[in-house]
Amino acid sequence: MGLAVAAAATLATAPPAVPRSAPAARAECPRLSAHLPWPAQARARLQRVIDERGVCSPAWRADDRPVAAFDWDNTVVKNDATDLTLAWALRHDKLLRPADWAATSPWLTPAATRALTRACRAGPARRPLPTSTRGVCAGEIIEIREKGRTVGGEAAFAGRWHHRRTMPRYAWVAQLFAGRTPAQLRAYAARARDEALALPVGSQRTLGGHTLPAYSRYYPQQRDLIWTLRRAGFAVYVVSAGVEPVTEAWAAGVGIDRAHTLAIRSVLRDGRITTGIHGCGGVPTGHGEVIPYLDGKRCAVNERVLGVRGRAAWRRQPPERRIALGAGDADTDVTFVNDATGAHLAINRNQPELMCRAYDDADGRWAVTPMFLDPLPRRTTPYPCSTAGRTRAGGDHGPLRRADGSVVPDQWDTAHPED
Repeated sequence: MGLAVAAAATLATAPPAVPRSAPAARAECPRLSAHLPWPAQARARLQRVIDERGVCSPAWRADDRPVAAFDWDNTVVKNDATDLTLAWALRHDKLLRPADWAATSPWLTPAATRALTRACRAGPARRPLPTSTRGVCAGEIIEIREKGRTVGGEAAFAGRWHHRRTMPRYAWVAQLFAGRTPAQLRAYAARARDEALALPVGSQRTLGGHTLPAYSRYYPQQRDLIWTLRRAGFAVYVVSAGVEPVTEAWAAGVGIDRAHTLAIRSVLRDGRITTGIHGCGGVPTGHGEVIPYLDGKRCAVNERVLGVRGRAAWRRQPPERRIALGAGDADTDVTFVNDATGAHLAINRNQPELMCRAYDDADGRWAVTPMFLDPLPRRTTPYPCSTAGRTRAGGDHGPLRRADGSVVPDQWDTAHPED
């Protein structure tokens, strides 16, 4: 068995079965591994929610399990699974040429359309783009995905969108796979995953003039946390702003199945992916007006996990209708992570809105940890929570407020390995 296949097979080993009833003695209560390092306060707060809400609690019910929800990229695995899969697809000519680049996204600018047409050249629609041999085409796609601009420096997306509900360049990746089937995309993702797991930590590759991360790792702490939660009777979900078939393929590595994986859901036609994207919370199906991004992640969890329908899915629910544990690493995760009633796990990637919430610790249930692999250096100035801590719907920034309306004061960055 090859190294990549062996790694994937090891990670995909099924976790212990979810219990049907609570254990008789507390000695049997599931516990986080003592062999994996966590900051002491984070470990204590995570273990507390496992003990308080899991099978050892008298309130635990098999027909109403507490819910834990995890972001995926850089929360459960190192590096971005969707970007690794896109890079693999570009290297293997797996994107199909659109009939019209402008139709791939309602926000794609004429400048981006011209740049893509020029870089990728004309050809029959629905035939593979020659991205493995035509580096300028791959490079233009990567630049637009990563930076929202063309290689020439012009804006790739323009117009109006709700900045707490979507990011056009995130949605665009799903739209690039139009014409493929979900099964094909899961297969590409599995190939990309196996390759990334087999490469040494720190590996990079050059593609289309861009230097990209080429490796990935499942974080042992997160895998152990997920499996411990499942042994404790939690229903564990992934909620990601990645492409759903891609996230499904990667989530299988920690025992999370497709039914428990939420990400960008493409509209299918005759079994094939289209540029359409399913809506949420009363926002109809469209072309990416809503994706699981920032407040869109709350909507996805409320609607698809907790059964909250219509516009109510955008609102914070009463405690009995919220998740017990949320985990994330970025501002795009902060809303659903903050909704958790038992523990909020923040992986410190120096993201201001998330870290302002985490360090403010308004309810005493935030658990903060440095990145598990290659942690970032300490931020040398405070997070500007009081003036620019919150992303507004229009894309500008303003003060971050607590539930009672008070402003969160600026916070110093303190969660680092040396602390």
